[in-house]
Amino acid sequence: MAESSLKHLQQAANLTRIRAMSMTHHSQLGHTGGDLSSADVLTCLYLGGILAVDPARPHWEQRDRFIMSKGHCSGAFYATLAARGFFPVEQLKTFMDPLSMLNGHPDRNKLPGVEANTGPLGHGAPIAVGAALAAKMRGEHWRVFVLTGDGELQEGSNWEAAMTAHHYKLDNLTVIVDRNRIQQGDFTENTIQMDPLAPKWSSFGFAVREVDGHNHEELMQVFQSLPLEPGKPTCIIANTVKGKGVSFAENKPAWHHGVPTREQLFMAAEELGVEVPW
Repeated sequence: MAESSLKHLQQAANLTRIRAMSMTHHSQLGHTGGDLSSADVLTCLYLGGILAVDPARPHWEQRDRFIMSKGHCSGAFYATLAARGFFPVEQLKTFMDPLSMLNGHPDRNKLPGVEANTGPLGHGAPIAVGAALAAKMRGEHWRVFVLTGDGELQEGSNWEAAMTAHHYKLDNLTVIVDRNRIQQGDFTENTIQMDPLAPKWSSFGFAVREVDGHNHEELMQVFQSLPLEPGKPTCIIANTVKGKGVSFAENKPAWHHGVPTREQLFMAAEELGVEVPW
């Protein structure tokens, strides 16, 4: 990609980060660490031209489907949807307010661009497999992407879904793992050991690629190469840093659901090279 395009994606990702942090500060609730770690993946998918979606027609039948399985990181997801034009950016200020469209977890009945209600972990991948299978059965060419957390992979439903995806040769399905190595309360490897993770997905019949989940060039290259192998579903393990871009939050379990103070918002904005939006 051209350097100017990569710079644009970086600026957009950092704007998503500060918007998500501002939303969490406003509501005094949220999941800052995961918002920050997933911002680059979301930016490449929605603002890098990977997903075939149309904000003017959110129910367009030929759209690609994206499912935010780690629905607790709704701040980054909402900020990205707003940046893509699914709803006005000003609505981000209402995050978790009474009667707001912006629930703590995404609700497809309230917000355009949301394909599935998520939050209970381990649900997104099975839903994505069902959607990808439906496309195959109907002879449609749209694709399905699902973003999971790494701690979320402790849910057995993900592996049932993986077996099904392999059995039906769902090469229109891409599972992206936000591998930030921290879940609620502790590091993932202290909770349930996951490494080596890539061979696990390979053994379930997936074509697997590990990338730097904060390197937009790497992310765009792998997304533009899908499917990695015809006849196989894809798993992209995006190695990320929980709290990426904000020094006081990076790689700290407490920031899984940490809430920034007003002072910390301005500190984060300075490090990210953006302005506090409100």
